[in-house]
Amino acid sequence: MNVHFIAIGGSAMHNLALTMHKKGYNVTGSDDEVFEPSKTRLKNAGILPEVEGWFPEKLNKNIDAVILGMHARADNPELAKAKELGLKIFSYPEYIYEQTKNKTRVVVGGSHGKTTITAMILHVLNFHKIDCDYMVGAQLAGFDTMVKLSEEAKIAVIEGDEYLSSPIDRRPKFHLYKPNIAILSGIAWDHINVFPTFDNYVEQFRIFVNLISENGALVYCEEDAEVKKVAEKSKNNIKKIPYSVPEHMIENGITYLLTTDHGPRTTDYGLQVFGKHNLMNLNGARLVCNQIGVSDEMFYEAIQSFKGASNRLELLFKNDSTTLFRDFAHSPSKLKATTAAVKEQYPNRKLIACMELHTFSSLNENFLAEYKGAMDKADVAIVYYNPHTIEHKKLKPIIPQQVKDAFARNDLQVFTNSQELMNTLKNQDFHNTNLLLMSSGNYDGVDVKNIAAIFELK
Repeated sequence: MNVHFIAIGGSAMHNLALTMHKKGYNVTGSDDEVFEPSKTRLKNAGILPEVEGWFPEKLNKNIDAVILGMHARADNPELAKAKELGLKIFSYPEYIYEQTKNKTRVVVGGSHGKTTITAMILHVLNFHKIDCDYMVGAQLAGFDTMVKLSEEAKIAVIEGDEYLSSPIDRRPKFHLYKPNIAILSGIAWDHINVFPTFDNYVEQFRIFVNLISENGALVYCEEDAEVKKVAEKSKNNIKKIPYSVPEHMIENGITYLLTTDHGPRTTDYGLQVFGKHNLMNLNGARLVCNQIGVSDEMFYEAIQSFKGASNRLELLFKNDSTTLFRDFAHSPSKLKATTAAVKEQYPNRKLIACMELHTFSSLNENFLAEYKGAMDKADVAIVYYNPHTIEHKKLKPIIPQQVKDAFARNDLQVFTNSQELMNTLKNQDFHNTNLLLMSSGNYDGVDVKNIAAIFELK
């Protein structure tokens, strides 16, 4: 099989290219820019394009499939050549479905928690050596790539993003996977550049649920009112399984899962993750695992060693009085859940929470009001944004006072210069204090991984 990738350098695209190469397919590709770590990984596999740019002459009648990435434009010259030749053109999610259509597909959907739930399910299956294919939105410990597609696996676990499929396919990705088993973790308005109203956004999840196959199953978070409504109104013939926060306790900074073992006796399972949102994620993952033959006992045995997905409450530094975390949180619901989780886990420590407004939605003045109260649990709340990013996204400028008003917090500190932000953080007294850095960006080039060294913490 000959497969050509248009925009091979993307995070998801290069992982798909690597797994198809490993599967024995002849993989070619193009891109106008390829950054690390994609560049080195593609080079090591021998499939890095020799020259950056678009080359229609790479396309010919011998190509069995063309996979079009989101980074490419609708007028891409290679895409035009593929159409001219009448080649089969797939979006990324379409090709994932094509490769898994004869497997039991587990699709993880929701505005938040998708990567963590997918990672939890994969961790448990990997722990018990249960073979599966997968697609997940982060690099996971113990997994070589973010995508695995094989001939042998009977199960495919897929993170179902609601964003668009490709430049020429405006359907949300998760509409294309046709799940046998689905989980819906939460609905909180996002991607307003694509879904201009809340109801328009919710409609995508209604469609997703209605695409679950006959006699399939939907595991859903009943604590989310919108999710509950979508699940209960679904008319297709499926099993519906609700979940919520499981019984737990926090002791000395460790969260323990409390489970009843066929009677009054209770077993405590110490976890390496924390926060009510993560506990709900865990409970949803458990119920999904039940649907594919994993017992509660097997799940609990495995989940104790789960350390979390990359960039999701990721531990950067820890000593006796300070813990530093970073998290991908950027939307209002994620900010609220993550900030509350750290404060609840360490109630006697001061919490400095810092977030970056980086996405199209977060930098849109009409969306800003959604952040009201999102960081109320933090003792010190800080927001950073770069005015040049707003200009680059062709959005109307915003001023710091607008951000303060939106978060409805008078003591909110707002920065527009990342060096000033880092200098301010460096001068904080970190004794008996935790720092939480939240962003889908990197504070304009700050080496967050080495943040403890920047602050001279030991």
